[in-house]
Amino acid sequence: MPASSRQGHVVVAPDKFKGTLEAAEAAARIAAGIRRAVPGVEVRELPVADGGEGTLAAALAAGFARVPAEVDGPTGLPVDGAFAVRGDTAVVELAQAAGLARLPGGRPAPLVAGTYGVGQLIGRALGGGARRIVLGLGGSASTDGGAGLLQALGVSLLDGDGAELPSGGAALRRLARIDPGPLARTLEGVEVIVACDVDNPLLGPRGAAAVYGPQKGASGEDLAVLEEGLTRFADVVGAAVGRDVRDAPGAGAAGGVGFAALALLGATVRPGIDFLLDLLGFEQAVRGARLVVTGEGCLDAQTLHGKAPAGVAAAAVAAGVPVAAVAGRVELSERAWRAAGFVAAYALGELAGHPAEGLARAGELAELAGERLAADLLRG
Repeated sequence: MPASSRQGHVVVAPDKFKGTLEAAEAAARIAAGIRRAVPGVEVRELPVADGGEGTLAAALAAGFARVPAEVDGPTGLPVDGAFAVRGDTAVVELAQAAGLARLPGGRPAPLVAGTYGVGQLIGRALGGGARRIVLGLGGSASTDGGAGLLQALGVSLLDGDGAELPSGGAALRRLARIDPGPLARTLEGVEVIVACDVDNPLLGPRGAAAVYGPQKGASGEDLAVLEEGLTRFADVVGAAVGRDVRDAPGAGAAGGVGFAALALLGATVRPGIDFLLDLLGFEQAVRGARLVVTGEGCLDAQTLHGKAPAGVAAAAVAAGVPVAAVAGRVELSERAWRAAGFVAAYALGELAGHPAEGLARAGELAELAGERLAADLLRG
């Protein structure tokens, strides 16, 4: 029987290839290669994300509507952000307002960068009628514990003189008390879900400052300042709300935004990829499929700990559908990627003949990977 006449479609569900291909472009390129190799095969493109950067794009590709919003960037300068809406659900991606890419000139500001703009995005979504907020964390430029986000929603963070704290994690060392203001009324009847791929606590050697601060430009002295600020923040917030969530899994996500969401927004934390697959309708998309293809920039040990391709593979295997991976580099052993559920793995660098070419020719090579996997897995 010709391959094109067989039952079953192909679902192409990659994450972004960081620095080279956005998830939607990766899906389109891989799908083009599959269609070229097996004319007539139905290919459904479903770009995914793990809750970090790319979450907004994945929601838009799944049919959500884009709502533009000018908000404060991590250093207070205005940036053009957006969130996504479908029905009464809004998807807010932290990186849209407080991401590293939003730093002016790309210059780190580890002590003063904040998350006020993220709270503004949430506020705009609530003002538009959203009753369910999905907050995708990842790529944050700030280590402010989510303080700015709370301030944008009307929470007052006051020093010993009763003055409002300025932006950033360093200022939290001066926090004396917190006034929730209208927050309870604002969030009445609202469900907040934090989608993230990390389980770090707020403080300590696995905490927001120690693990992720260096990625945001924090030096050794800066890290001590940020840790002190976050500790003070946790103490004051815990006393105000009557419970302490500093050690909760995910509290340290995105510079501690997970902590603020858990403590004061009443949020629940879901593994980013699992929740996004539900939100994007992956279960329906994979029903009756003959193959799923996923991927990311590098298939490595981190992939197996909550990253999108591992989540896609687990969901595909659970549905009884084989799954293949395409990546810029494949650093897992064959034994490791097969144990994760993949039947095949293709590295763009190897297809190019030289690893460095995988970056320069990522789009072209993603199409070639689509052709190659179609020939290997869909024909004959």
